[in-house]
Amino acid sequence: QVQLVESGGGLVQAGGSLTLSCAASGRAFRIDDMGWYRQGSGKQRELVAAISSSGTTTYADSVRGRFTISRDNRKNTMYVQMNSLKPEDTAVYYCNARVFTLIAGMGDYWGQGTQVTVSS
Repeated sequence: QVQLVESGGGLVQAGGSLTLSCAASGRAFRIDDMGWYRQGSGKQRELVAAISSSGTTTYADSVRGRFTISRDNRKNTMYVQMNSLKPEDTAVYYCNARVFTLIAGMGDYWGQGTQVTVSS
């Protein structure tokens, strides 16, 4: 079983910054692509940023230039540095990872989510 645990959410004023972390744990796994998604109130979940195992990154147009995704493969941890935050960035942010385990093979895993609230 693989677990993803997010941390770093909170309340911040517009223009401020936050860094979210996502730590993966479990037995005998390999992590491929990872990503951050978010879901605002009454909205569908959307991709914010993604990073491959080799470090290739993808960003949603709405966050490009403000957010930076990264990962530390030795620590099985992914990060997103969020700068110049806007009220419309308010959402629950979820960590996602494609993970291979010896028991279950390749699977898609999600964290429990962390709330980010940006006040105007």
